[in-house]
Amino acid sequence: MEQSRVGVIIVAGGSGKRMGGALPKQFALVGGEPILARTINAFRKALPASRIVVVLPSEYIEFWKNLSARFDVAKHSVVEGGAERFYSVKNGIEALSDAVDLIAVHDGVRPFASKEMILRTVDCATTNGSAIPVVKAVDSYRVVDGESSKIIDRNPLRIVQTPQIFAAPILRAAYDTPFCNEFTDDASVVEHSGEKISLCEGEYTNIKITTPEDLILGEAIAREKDGKTL
Repeated sequence: MEQSRVGVIIVAGGSGKRMGGALPKQFALVGGEPILARTINAFRKALPASRIVVVLPSEYIEFWKNLSARFDVAKHSVVEGGAERFYSVKNGIEALSDAVDLIAVHDGVRPFASKEMILRTVDCATTNGSAIPVVKAVDSYRVVDGESSKIIDRNPLRIVQTPQIFAAPILRAAYDTPFCNEFTDDASVVEHSGEKISLCEGEYTNIKITTPEDLILGEAIAREKDGKTL
């Protein structure tokens, strides 16, 4: 797959309510850089010839342009997000050229996706038409029913990550459908359209930063990836 034939949508439309700060979480600094900047640069490193589209809340587009100018951020375009993630991804898809063969959709607050994992997911999607990275569940899980609960077998469970990558015609067709509350990620939208989903190996360090506690872990991962020590 030629890298120029891969389009990347980075969804950073969240308000950051769980983080509790004045600004959305995608603009918080990790390892001295905005989370969103790290995310963009991870894809430029893995897919240097790809087209990168960042989806942001309309009220923060100008803010991001000013903030990103202070850092070394790879070239990207920005489009306005929607009220739901579904509509944000849809806007990102519409901003990509029809020339792309694969479309990758990634959470803006997952800044540590490695080059190896991104390329592994691209290869899987090239072969199968879809690919989502997953990791095995390591915690114990219980199903709660009212005041009672019961343990469930974690062995068949997988934790879903991004980037989720699809053949462009498959993703475009899947998003040409009305929004449904059951859509939790891109794979669920594609699956709803009748397509099968292929899994590939994710990474435990490919965390989604959504809480203050995640920031602490993110700082540790950033130090390790940047080759820094305390």
